[in-house]
Amino acid sequence: MPNLSPQLPPAGPLMAARFLRVSSLAAAAVASCGIYLHNRQLDLSDLSVIRFGRAAAAVHLRSAERLRDLCCANRGTFIKVGQHLGALDYLLPEEYTSTLKVLHSQAPQSSMKEIQQVIREDLGKELSELFVFFEEKPQGAASLAQVHKAVLHDGKIVAVKVQHPKVQKQSSRDIVVIEALLKAVHLLFPDFAFMWLVEEAKKNMPLELDFLNEGRNAEKVAKMLSHYTFLKVPGVYWHLSSKRILTMEFADGGQVNDKNYMQKHGINVNEVSENLGKLYSEMIFVHGFVHCDPHPGNVLVQKCPYSQKSQIVLLDHGLYQVLHAEFRLDYCRLWQALIRGDMSGVERYSRRLGAGDLYPLFACVLTARSWTSVNAGISSVPVTQSEENEIRSNAALYLPQISELLNRVPRQMLLLLKTNDLLRGIESTLQTRASSSSFLNMSRCCIRALARHRKTKAASWIRRVHITLMESVQLWTITAFELLLWVRTSALAHCFMALLC
Repeated sequence: MPNLSPQLPPAGPLMAARFLRVSSLAAAAVASCGIYLHNRQLDLSDLSVIRFGRAAAAVHLRSAERLRDLCCANRGTFIKVGQHLGALDYLLPEEYTSTLKVLHSQAPQSSMKEIQQVIREDLGKELSELFVFFEEKPQGAASLAQVHKAVLHDGKIVAVKVQHPKVQKQSSRDIVVIEALLKAVHLLFPDFAFMWLVEEAKKNMPLELDFLNEGRNAEKVAKMLSHYTFLKVPGVYWHLSSKRILTMEFADGGQVNDKNYMQKHGINVNEVSENLGKLYSEMIFVHGFVHCDPHPGNVLVQKCPYSQKSQIVLLDHGLYQVLHAEFRLDYCRLWQALIRGDMSGVERYSRRLGAGDLYPLFACVLTARSWTSVNAGISSVPVTQSEENEIRSNAALYLPQISELLNRVPRQMLLLLKTNDLLRGIESTLQTRASSSSFLNMSRCCIRALARHRKTKAASWIRRVHITLMESVQLWTITAFELLLWVRTSALAHCFMALLC
């Protein structure tokens, strides 16, 4: 029998008790929901399988609630992993994703005494020496830290992000516990290979726990996307920051999925959705430096107090993915093929990204669309409620294959899939899912990225000029198509055509 107990860091009875508590709750969740899927043949024509899956909804919900309680009880890394699972709409039943999504807004809080201790240890001063006002109730609490509003002695309002005091020491032990549990699940159900989740946690947790790294990421992305006037990235106060404390400009606003807030403040929902798509298309396809945690609490919208134009405020810069150039370009080409419905291109670039013979499933997971829509070209087929229901119903049936796929693809793809899922969740709430403008902006960024790459490989200035001209023609073609769409849908255009007739 394989060794399921990796060497645990020394922590004595407390660590043992924690391990037993986690094991018992996890065992209950696995036992109540995992067995019915094991070794089932995935024949969608077998209606009994589908009926059985629907009948198991109550079991899924009970297990999801146990898993949520497990994450909340153990805090830190467990909540972070639970948040990740809550974003996997293509992988887990709806009972899990909807239940675990609350972890973004219901993370446990540290006491004021604990917050003061962290500030005293890292900055070497008492609160009163640093701030004239420090709001005791946090603006928000997350898995690794919580944010307090404060006022400096010069009157500037700031947001002070303070790490939960025990998270640094506990995270490595928690990852070991999670790894042991996942190995146990894999032993019982060999098709369920979730070790990629542990690998990502091992890689990303140290980065997310270093708030100085987060500050550097914030400054880099602010400079990189400075040409977008609708983007605001709060500035960093470096003299009031450390590895466990990050002090930034305070930014007010509503969450990006709060339609009521936008309507109340006269913010155009479609404009916000389009601008968010522009930001992420540029990050992913052009620069390969991607903010990988765009859940609604990290993306605010506000009216600029000076211009009165809508702004997107991007928060929490702890987790960024730096894409390798070859991976990024293949990803560009894959999305171009998906938008056009070029199935040979979809297969070619999916295989190059590691999907192998699971490329049809990969295309469906990446786009959250049915295989029928992928074949037709996702930009030409609108998303329907029946298609979304079909995808959710089939997700549990294809769980072993999806699990295998996630273990095949490059590690960089996992964070992009998580990012895609979070962005799609925002679009679904705003009811702007799969809009033509989002595909046009993606196409623009793909064209720019591929043209930039070709220019670096060009052997002569004539070749570079030719590439630039071809890029301009393609971009102008998209602009012309966009104008045509506007003419077709604009009420003003309809009135003008009526007058002409």
